[in-house]
Amino acid sequence: MKIICVAGARPNFMKIAPLMEIFRQRSEIEPYLVHTGQHYDEKMSDLFFRELGIPKPDVNLGVGSSSHAIQTAEIMKAFEPVCLEQKPDYVLVVGDVNSTIACGLVAVKLGIKLIHVEAGLRSGDPSMPEEINRILTDSISSLLFCTEQSAVDHLLASGIPADRIHLVGNVMIDTLLKNREKADKTTALEEFGLTPQHYATMTLHRPSNVDHAETFSELLNAVDVIQKDMPIIFPIHPRTKKNIEKFGLKERVAQMTNLRLVEPLGYLEFLKLNANAFVVLTDSGGLQEETTILKVPCITIRENTERPVTCEVGTNQLVGTSSPAILDAYHRIQNGDFMNRNIPELWDGHAAERIADVIIIRS
Repeated sequence: MKIICVAGARPNFMKIAPLMEIFRQRSEIEPYLVHTGQHYDEKMSDLFFRELGIPKPDVNLGVGSSSHAIQTAEIMKAFEPVCLEQKPDYVLVVGDVNSTIACGLVAVKLGIKLIHVEAGLRSGDPSMPEEINRILTDSISSLLFCTEQSAVDHLLASGIPADRIHLVGNVMIDTLLKNREKADKTTALEEFGLTPQHYATMTLHRPSNVDHAETFSELLNAVDVIQKDMPIIFPIHPRTKKNIEKFGLKERVAQMTNLRLVEPLGYLEFLKLNANAFVVLTDSGGLQEETTILKVPCITIRENTERPVTCEVGTNQLVGTSSPAILDAYHRIQNGDFMNRNIPELWDGHAAERIADVIIIRS
């Protein structure tokens, strides 16, 4: 049984790594790895492949960066010949990036069954490109693997037959648990001169946060207060960096002497930093999940989340984008009076094994 596994952007790499490992162990499955090249620089791609032990892709489509429409179209054009040549039984896609929907569309139009890993997540915000990608990919998939019960509920409510839907846990947590010890051995804390529990980490990249000067400035009001308490390590996304200059915020950011802008970090380095942080501030999806496993307080700077289980049982607070709300969450963490420290169902490091079992049984 040949399965083309697709990875395209940095969040995909942590999800595809345990699947490739398990598939290669199962004699019933012949995996074929396609890297679309949606993220293509060394930090975003090559380093992650090396750190996570992902085999060299069988093919790299090399599409690079562009607008959503152009990037999606280029991926489709490049992926179709691969499917025609390989004639797989399945195409497997993960997450919600442009590579996910682009390769999914190519597969089903060629009559190839589609597998979606991390299916059913919903933010309820149609202005998010990822939300559109999720909904469309789920609607055309033959097998849908879910990380949490809310995702199962969304799929059932949309009319997808129950026998296609499987709650299996979270493959990204498989990767975290496997690499935790390796990450602990890195020297990231020493390199940045940090003391455990006496610093924060932060990621900000969503257009809703950094593409609007007023919103971005409001977020920086809260960041300014927090950085006076402790260092904030901020691996900066290219979009965010560009907009700091575009909106005339460069001098203001420079005056925040404890806000330390750094280049994107490798997976192991950033895992070490997040695991030892006092708090993580983010608009990422994956970090909401990782901090729940690490039992590190997380402040999610968004109006919605597609991962509600991290708020229900984990360490995540969803606070919106106002400075007072962010600081209120921060002060609650200082007081130690908000946190759950439980682990969601099936987030145990064995999701990829369950996925392989289902695929083999169903084939």
